[in-house]
Amino acid sequence: MRAKGQMVSGLALALAGAFGAVMVSGWVGAQDAPESLLPPGFDEPAPAPAPTATPAPLPTAAPAPGIAPTVAPPTAPPTAPPAAPTAPDGIGPDGTAPDAAVNEAGASPFAQLPPVPQMSEAELAQLPSLEELEELSVDELDDLLGLKPKFDIPPAARRSLGQVGVLAVDEGGFATLSLAGQPASLVRATLAGTRGPLVSRWGHILMRRALASRYRAPEGMEPAEFAALRAGVLNALGEYNVARALVQDVDTGNWNEALTNEALTAYIAGNDVVGMCPAVRLQGSARDDAQWVMLQAICNAYAGEGALAGSQLNAAQAEEIAPEIDLLLAQRFAGAAGRGRRGTNVTWDGVDTLTPWRFSLANAVGETIPEGLLGDALAGEGARYYQLAGANVPGLPLDQRAPYAQTAAQYGVFSAKALIGLYSQLYSDNSGRGDTAQRAARLREAYTAIDPATRISAMRDIWDEAELGYSGQILTAYAAARIPAAPAYADNADDLIASMLTAGLDRDAAAWRTIVDPGSLGWALAVLADPAGGAVSAEGFDAFVSDDDSAIQRKSAFLAAGLAGLDRLPGSDITALGAQLGVDFDRQTRWTGMIEKAANVDNPALVALLAGLGMQGSDWSQMTPLHLYHITSALNRVGLEAEARMIAAEAVARG
Repeated sequence: MRAKGQMVSGLALALAGAFGAVMVSGWVGAQDAPESLLPPGFDEPAPAPAPTATPAPLPTAAPAPGIAPTVAPPTAPPTAPPAAPTAPDGIGPDGTAPDAAVNEAGASPFAQLPPVPQMSEAELAQLPSLEELEELSVDELDDLLGLKPKFDIPPAARRSLGQVGVLAVDEGGFATLSLAGQPASLVRATLAGTRGPLVSRWGHILMRRALASRYRAPEGMEPAEFAALRAGVLNALGEYNVARALVQDVDTGNWNEALTNEALTAYIAGNDVVGMCPAVRLQGSARDDAQWVMLQAICNAYAGEGALAGSQLNAAQAEEIAPEIDLLLAQRFAGAAGRGRRGTNVTWDGVDTLTPWRFSLANAVGETIPEGLLGDALAGEGARYYQLAGANVPGLPLDQRAPYAQTAAQYGVFSAKALIGLYSQLYSDNSGRGDTAQRAARLREAYTAIDPATRISAMRDIWDEAELGYSGQILTAYAAARIPAAPAYADNADDLIASMLTAGLDRDAAAWRTIVDPGSLGWALAVLADPAGGAVSAEGFDAFVSDDDSAIQRKSAFLAAGLAGLDRLPGSDITALGAQLGVDFDRQTRWTGMIEKAANVDNPALVALLAGLGMQGSDWSQMTPLHLYHITSALNRVGLEAEARMIAAEAVARG
């Protein structure tokens, strides 16, 4: 069978011409021989008399009832030719309209009919065979003939593109007109330049909020392009569910190629392959790549066209458009639709690479991915993708989801409550075994033990697990907040305060400010996170610097940057502190100029986007004190002081 992409290119016009020719010729033929709806004899009028030289005289008296008048038959001149018979409605015997057949305006009523398209031999050769037409679905046939509508939603139900987003102002989103007056080139460059994870968990949370807000597109930028750029950043951050919600706020008839690509990434990563079907069926054969062809078959199966889907996947398998494992998983997924429940044996023999398509479909149909294949994927460059995508797969066993969820929490995709909730389910699941189940039991003790010392001991066990890393402090955030701020527990204050701040519990952390020793890590975190503010003591700052054993005194530089950005420096200016720590806080870059201008015009949304642009990286070693200073300063000036405090405290805790 010919490829659909080749068929569609020239067949729509060719088929339209062929069908048009049949319809017009059939219409004319119907006019040559109309079918009568009257009984025999009622539609046969008497033949019209031929004209004579002299008219016959009128009868002088009315004829008797029932007797037809007698009229002498006229005779035509011997030289007059017989009148040519005419077809109904003035069409001549050859099927053409005579010149006399004109309308009131003096034009032939057939003059407005379009000419019948004439197809060349090449076009006729491109016409599909009956077998090929039978294999097409209704949507594909509509697409072939150019009958597919642009929208699959009635006009009254279509959504406006004036505002696109999922987070309104009263839900915590930024103002709708925040970016409407900004240069499209600036917004485009900012979003296009943010293509990786952020070093700061709180920076990630702020960026997600900024991207998901309901905005009007900047002047000079199409709303679909604006939505595609935002969805692209959300996908890059691992926020696949939010990206999916964002693209769903745009009717599929308004999707451009970029938005379709980002939507496909979000749906596959979000384990919602069928969610792409409205766009796949509406766009039809707009794409012909292997993944799109498999999606078309899957969507046909879930639209009730199981036989067609099976034949499409069989044809794709015969043509080897994709690796065997991809087609087998597609067949297994499509076979789960309808009553047939067609089964497919999936074999992983010879498969040495895991892809998003394989990961998503295997998890969706409950197919176990070989341990070695999954292990290699989780140890490779794409490990972050599979961890973040797997964290939201509800069908995975809880003990398998737990490591994924821990990574998601570290990046900010999962909140502290979401991670704790997953471990609560693990504890309730009596079938849990191994380290994960034991960790869940220890976590419960950290929250429910009566004695604070016992709770701290349980937390300490979790913090010391190398496998958990930063997610261990996220797990214990609310348990740490339940420890009384008292000198008896001051030895654990550094970790307790750091744990509280992973959930934003700033007031609980600030309660330790007078308990901890000035210059300790707990003191630095408390003075940064304290919502009451206030300048810190120079003695405390100097003590922190002298005890700092981090690489190139990065923690001290981050503390100075955070305090300066929050206007809490101990008397000295940032330039002097920078000279002491070997940091040039006066250095200017194009990015520092942009975020300063955004803060000067009091635009929180633009500041948040630019802050995300400046926080890209996989580790805090990639963050500079100069960037942290400008980020915290700009956020503080535009009313995002709480976010500035959390980012600064996180930098010191993790730097």
